[in-house]
Amino acid sequence: MTRPFLKMNGLGNDFVVVDARQTPFAPAPAQVRAWGDRASGIGFDQLISIEGSPDGDAFMRVWNSDGSIVETCGNALRCVAWFLNSDADDRTLKIDTLGGLTRARVLRADTKSGTASVDMGRPRLDWREIPLSEDMDTLRLELKVGPYDAPLYHTPCAVSMGNPHCVFFVDDVSKVDVAATGSLIENHPLFPEGVNVEFVQVIDRDTLRMRVWERGAGITQACGTGACATLVAAARRGLSNRAATVIMDGGPLHIAWAENDHVIMTGPVEVEFSGELS
Repeated sequence: MTRPFLKMNGLGNDFVVVDARQTPFAPAPAQVRAWGDRASGIGFDQLISIEGSPDGDAFMRVWNSDGSIVETCGNALRCVAWFLNSDADDRTLKIDTLGGLTRARVLRADTKSGTASVDMGRPRLDWREIPLSEDMDTLRLELKVGPYDAPLYHTPCAVSMGNPHCVFFVDDVSKVDVAATGSLIENHPLFPEGVNVEFVQVIDRDTLRMRVWERGAGITQACGTGACATLVAAARRGLSNRAATVIMDGGPLHIAWAENDHVIMTGPVEVEFSGELS
């Protein structure tokens, strides 16, 4: 049996997207890893399944390239919104995830690209919501990387945007060894469910430069929930305004932490090619 798919990306964060609203789709972790292998498979950061939902227009299920299931993915939500755009009666889509219900609007939709805005909901800032393994101030975590008396990175923020994030502020993000430090923090005992790790340089109050290590995927070109977490962390620290551009390796997203406490993410969608999974 084969299954049609679209290969899509949001700022280089790439996905294989499968429509499973009519026929169930439940690949084993080993199969996901095989498809996700960039040397021998299709290659992707995440595998996305669009399923039926009693609470929304669709349910989005997310597998990382290592075969693990995660709660949500911001860049993938924009891609799914583009995919479902023709089904939206009032141009607003309700997309449910393991991380909660989101609302999306497609602002532009061409045959191979588009722009979408997603209401990611309220950031979760209590230590139990991240989650952390112990009670700790999520604005300034007691966490250091490197020598105790001269740490390379320290005192990050913790934010959940439906999935957990640990945000370090640094002087020069280009000098960070994202792979070494990100993999170390991802598996730190403080984060019982693992964590996505962001390294952020404040350019000015309207511009943040971020690089990311994604839990279960490694270094990616962009992370939508990570960009949201970055803006929330910077605003909480007084380092940025509540709306700013977050520039990642793959390009910029506009993030706004609105007065109703919801975080709004706006950015591009691109279709790369179509194919069939065997």
